[in-house]
Amino acid sequence: MTKQEALIEYLLRKADDSLVLGHRLSEWCGHGPILEEDIALSNLALDLIGQATELYKYAAQVENRGRTEDDFAYLRREIEYKNVLLVEQTNGDFGKTIVRQFFFDQFELLLYEELTKSSDAQVAAIAAKTLMEIKYHAKHSAEWMIRLGDGTEESHQRVQTSLDELARFVDELFYMDEVDELLIKEGIVPDVSKLRTAYDANVKGILDEATLTWNKGSWKFGIGRKGTHTEHLGYLLTELQYMQRTYPGLKW
Repeated sequence: MTKQEALIEYLLRKADDSLVLGHRLSEWCGHGPILEEDIALSNLALDLIGQATELYKYAAQVENRGRTEDDFAYLRREIEYKNVLLVEQTNGDFGKTIVRQFFFDQFELLLYEELTKSSDAQVAAIAAKTLMEIKYHAKHSAEWMIRLGDGTEESHQRVQTSLDELARFVDELFYMDEVDELLIKEGIVPDVSKLRTAYDANVKGILDEATLTWNKGSWKFGIGRKGTHTEHLGYLLTELQYMQRTYPGLKW
């Protein structure tokens, strides 16, 4: 694998994380529990889709084969998507959506802080812009974890149930293979295994304040980074890609 191939793969992985989670959050538009959160979740979705767009654009530039960000988003099959399994999980209730976002945000916050130091100037620039948004995302999800966990008996139980359900997907956030190893040597991306201690401490600190328990699950699933997904992604992509699949080359 060449440095160019590894960089493209990494960019697509991170872009897919953002696009899939952004689409999931967009499903809340018009269905939020309160008006303020309806707007907030829609804004988070827009941020994530914007982040995906920048990463896809850079991947297309590095690839230099005439593809665009829209080609990456709309014209790849399920097996070609490389997002982690966490982000494709269904929204469930508001509490589950917050738990999913919380686990993801706490990881992204640490990752993008390191990516701002990348030896690749474009990666560093994208990371610097993205980090400003992620800080807001992480603050939002952490505050809601505390509010729901230390709220009513029902809100606590709902969030704890979602924590127990989604905890098994956390380990995949720290998955690394030859793609990461090559880029780590080049100083382009960080070694995420070195972020795990800080991640665990940050997550536990917030959960303690929320009076919630983190029962770490065992990861016994396929690897989203390798294109093996849960059934949920197929349904999501069917909706996401419908227009371009039905009317190929459609432009506004």
